[in-house]
Amino acid sequence: MFTVIVTVDVRPDRVGEFLEGITANARASLRDEPGCLRFDVHRVDDQPHRFLLHEIYTGEQAFYRAHREAPHYADWLKVVDRCVLAKSNLYATPILPAEQR
Repeated sequence: MFTVIVTVDVRPDRVGEFLEGITANARASLRDEPGCLRFDVHRVDDQPHRFLLHEIYTGEQAFYRAHREAPHYADWLKVVDRCVLAKSNLYATPILPAEQR
């Protein structure tokens, strides 16, 4: 399994558009990508323009190839260009709980 945690700072005047775009991306990832196991979107309580994406894939190739080559990902990149001030990705391999593997 492979985990991606993304921190996204959104332009205050573009939060609505960002939410529409990330909702479409997350739903399409879960629906259309067999390697996408989870795609959660969180809003930081005391920073309403900061979001955390928590994505879990069956492996690195499911993220780097299947996800990033999907048509909805290209649409998502357009939303990023219009709405995002800063973004950082953290990549990890889950070790617990083992029963999920």
